[in-house]
Amino acid sequence: MGTKLRLLLCALAVVVVAVAASAWALLSPVGSGDDVVVEVRPATSVSDIRRQMKGGLGFSLACRIFSFSQPRTGRYVFSASTSWLECVHMLRGHAQTPVRLVLPSVRTMADLSGFLSRHLMMDSAAVAGALSRPSLLDSLGFTAETVPALFIPNTYELWWDTTAESFLLRMRREHDAFWTEERRRLAGRQGLTPVEVATLASIVDEETANNAEKPAVAGMYLNRLRRDMLLQADPTVKFALGDFSLRRIRHGHLEVESPYNTYRVKGLPPGPIRIASTSSIDAVLHAAEHPYLYMCANADFSGTHVFAATYAEHLANARRYQQALNARGVN
Repeated sequence: MGTKLRLLLCALAVVVVAVAASAWALLSPVGSGDDVVVEVRPATSVSDIRRQMKGGLGFSLACRIFSFSQPRTGRYVFSASTSWLECVHMLRGHAQTPVRLVLPSVRTMADLSGFLSRHLMMDSAAVAGALSRPSLLDSLGFTAETVPALFIPNTYELWWDTTAESFLLRMRREHDAFWTEERRRLAGRQGLTPVEVATLASIVDEETANNAEKPAVAGMYLNRLRRDMLLQADPTVKFALGDFSLRRIRHGHLEVESPYNTYRVKGLPPGPIRIASTSSIDAVLHAAEHPYLYMCANADFSGTHVFAATYAEHLANARRYQQALNARGVN
């Protein structure tokens, strides 16, 4: 065999080995067990992605093949068996994986902003700014006071890089879908608008976590509203004071000047004191019919309440509860 032929065969062998190595690198999996998650932010570069994914030759070759140099924001989830070739193809094609966001019944819009910033590519300050922007809220049909009623706790599929404005528009669509003609009819039967239902439901949420007694709590407050009585709801005082840690409402607390203080201002507060749960919204829509006008936390600290139709009965229930608090040294 001549020298030239041997050199040609050696060169061919090198090419075959190189092609095989490249193919192996391109088709090798990105992981070894769990899914690989990559979050691409506006300043994230291809080099950053390579470091996140611990990508090697396969990633680099795939980037060259697809001319991938400008990543688009998003959250990408790759199964461990995904090849580097498929991976870069998905990144280049902006093939995000939706986030399943379980929207909770949080107390404040600051809590909501923090929650969203932890689960989506949102800055909490940007969310807070959107939630307090009058023009945006007005376009959605809400105000800074009523906007908690916009949100319906549920599980939603969203793009991780959705903007605060897009998120709020999506929540408006979900709100409208939730408030069906039947729910609006039930709200009207109670003499309430959907925002007012959410407002009363938020008080019910703060009063009890026991779903079974929520219709009774809602019915009691509706009775007071219909009799033009002060609601005298302790949770609204906590909201007015901005102190949700209070375990015992004292006379001094009741003097706070605030439209949310239902010990001083008749009717419902200006808006929800938290994002109302759907169980409490349904409790208001299907409130129990009974004669009760008063309720007091149960002295057994079960988290439930005792109800009364007269003030004398209520005072007796309240004394028992106060004595139970004193016995436990609760201030």
